[in-house]
Amino acid sequence: MSLDLYRPKALDLPASHAEAVRAPAPARITGVGTAVTAESYSQQELLDIFAITDPKIRSVFLNSAISRRHLTLPPQDSEGNRVSEPQGDLLAKHARLAVDMGLRALQSCLDDTGASLRDIDYLCCVTTTGFLTPGLSALIIREAGIDPSCHRVDVVGMGCNAGLNALNATASWARSNPGRLAVMICSEACSAAYTFDSTMRTAVVNSLFGDGAAAIALVAGDDEPAAGPRVLSFASHIITDAIGAMRYDWDSDQSRFSFYLDPHIPYVVGAHAERVVDRLLSGAGLSRSAVKHWLVHSGGKKVIDAVRVNLGLTRHDVRHTTGVLSDYGNLSSGSFLFSYERLLDERVVEPGDYGVLMTMGPGSTIETALVQW
Repeated sequence: MSLDLYRPKALDLPASHAEAVRAPAPARITGVGTAVTAESYSQQELLDIFAITDPKIRSVFLNSAISRRHLTLPPQDSEGNRVSEPQGDLLAKHARLAVDMGLRALQSCLDDTGASLRDIDYLCCVTTTGFLTPGLSALIIREAGIDPSCHRVDVVGMGCNAGLNALNATASWARSNPGRLAVMICSEACSAAYTFDSTMRTAVVNSLFGDGAAAIALVAGDDEPAAGPRVLSFASHIITDAIGAMRYDWDSDQSRFSFYLDPHIPYVVGAHAERVVDRLLSGAGLSRSAVKHWLVHSGGKKVIDAVRVNLGLTRHDVRHTTGVLSDYGNLSSGSFLFSYERLLDERVVEPGDYGVLMTMGPGSTIETALVQW
């Protein structure tokens, strides 16, 4: 792919003001890349490392449909026991891991796109597992050597759904700036959001999340068949009655933040999935049967099953979602891009195919996007 695609092109204005101005072309996804932290563990290995013997907690880990997760575990004391990290250490861990994974995912994405760091004109960074000021975008621009005049935005604290909220903003910027490269990075150091106690609340969270980052590149302009799918539209729904079902609280007893997942959240999300998906598709005059590819956030076994059943999808439809969950756990905001990357690796997509991207998170929120190859 020629790098001329990433350079601004002159606009051909209509000869007469009476002529309609052509609407900007939709943004296309031109590349994707992912990265994880160095160490991965099976659920059984984690139970052994933390000497967890409670049968209920062991059941949560072993029945999660997760085979392995990439994690950066707490340091060990002189007796080899893992020690609880204070919130300050967790924030430092988040900064270190999020920047490192983000940089590697970005480079992988640029390699896939056929672009370089100097081509980036807009950078959107997403994270929920820690707080940074200056933000992740500023740190990545500095570390990568991206042009300091690069436009940027940080999406912080929105949760697992945030990747599609940020994709909406990134695609809109690309559409408003034809020929210029926009990149979104989701970097989630979930190891920096872990707490350790004997509660079932903590056990559910600790059994689920893993470290991971994903980056995606978009450009609007001349159509190129090999450039990837066009981002056509978005639809969102906030389940306000379940606003506290997924939340990040301050735990005064442990002096740190602690994530909470209501046990009923899979059924709440599943019950509302049809509404937002059908609204997304009706705007394009499509039915669910017209969608060939479903890329759903790997939120957990029960969440995936609830969404699948309520939307009438097959297990094959969500094979990449369940595969990512098995190999990585819940990667928060970037999970759906890991599934997207796997779909591309299959080489089964054909021109004209429609795909639905779907994420779920605090709010409680369901975000969707419609794409077409």
